[in-house]
Amino acid sequence: MAYIEETGFLPLLSSGIAGFSAEEVVSDDCRYVVFPDGGWDWPLWKWKGPIVTSGGFVYGKFFASKAGFISREWWPDFYNYRRSQAPALTADSIEEAILLTLQEHGSLITRELRAACGFDGAGMRSKFDAYITRLQMQCRIVTEDFVYPTDKHGREYGWGWSLLTTPEALYGRASCTSERTPEESHDRLLTHFTKLLPHATPRQLKRLIG
Repeated sequence: MAYIEETGFLPLLSSGIAGFSAEEVVSDDCRYVVFPDGGWDWPLWKWKGPIVTSGGFVYGKFFASKAGFISREWWPDFYNYRRSQAPALTADSIEEAILLTLQEHGSLITRELRAACGFDGAGMRSKFDAYITRLQMQCRIVTEDFVYPTDKHGREYGWGWSLLTTPEALYGRASCTSERTPEESHDRLLTHFTKLLPHATPRQLKRLIG
């Protein structure tokens, strides 16, 4: 968490920019390992929930449709610029229906949200996931926590499900508001990323900012 506070931004897995992901900066014993009996351990993966629920970081698919963390300090500028670039939602759009359903319930895991929106049947899961990813890239949906199924002994297992909500519901609208214009937020982000990632290409920086 201290590292994310320092950098402001950190993709969970490889971002395409060398060294810019939690996966690459953690020590070897925190990376994914498979045991001879078929079991596995991945401390980094298990940290996602505690980091998100600490309240100091925003988590979602923000970086070229890949998941990562943003500090609360930098979130207003990121939100400000990304939302300025997102197309307006129309009353009859699927994206609007998804957001209204999520707002009505407060928070839902992905499969519950998918069912509530009527995305049942063959091939619907991938289509729905594409809408959710797009809404996360637009900073309209974030992850509140991770929910894990439990076995008959009450032990959690599996990869977990994202508990989705809106950033306004989770952090309050004031925490998503910047006094800067979207253009000023963009310039502040660009200056920060240029210093943070001096080896990144202009194209890579543009993809990060959105």
